[in-house]
Amino acid sequence: MRNIFRFVVVTLVLITVIQAKEKREVVVSKFKPQATTITPLSITEFEVKDKNGDTKIVNLKGKKFIVVSVSEPGSEGRSYAVDEDGSIWWVDKISSGAYGGHETPNGIFPIILKRRYHMSSTHPSSDGVNNMDFEMLFTNQGHALHLGNIRALSHGCIHVGRKDVEAMFRWVDTKTKVVVMRGHYGQFLDKELETFKQDIKTYDRTH
Repeated sequence: MRNIFRFVVVTLVLITVIQAKEKREVVVSKFKPQATTITPLSITEFEVKDKNGDTKIVNLKGKKFIVVSVSEPGSEGRSYAVDEDGSIWWVDKISSGAYGGHETPNGIFPIILKRRYHMSSTHPSSDGVNNMDFEMLFTNQGHALHLGNIRALSHGCIHVGRKDVEAMFRWVDTKTKVVVMRGHYGQFLDKELETFKQDIKTYDRTH
């Protein structure tokens, strides 16, 4: 009896794992692959590969920039603000474009303009309330960082929550770059935090 019970439990677990894997694969497949691939090599350095396989290294050392790891399976759904000295000083949750043709494109983009109050012309709000306040436009196709619901996917923009967007809006200018990528960037923040902890321990031992 005990063996039968164990067999049933193991079977149910395996079925659950298989179903979860299938569900994940379906979700992942809904998002279109990007023509450009961006791989972070360090806090400030990125490998950019285009659709032809041509690769270049972009180093943003000495510049302030924002890294967005989109809200798709396999990515983080976070943005990171990096100062000119190469330190990550701000992290927040975001949401990005939905599958089915609304995916936020990979790339390294400049901030084109900033608008405190703005309504989308292609996707206006039916209630007449601005839906792109604190707009930080970074493509000519209308992609922008702006105030939005971080629990809902967008038409391609990056939604930033109310508690973070105003600080971001004040910080960026037209010299600020926006790095949009799939994958993980958070490991560099983890390294910074570990270094900081070690520095604190060293300070405590010597003072």
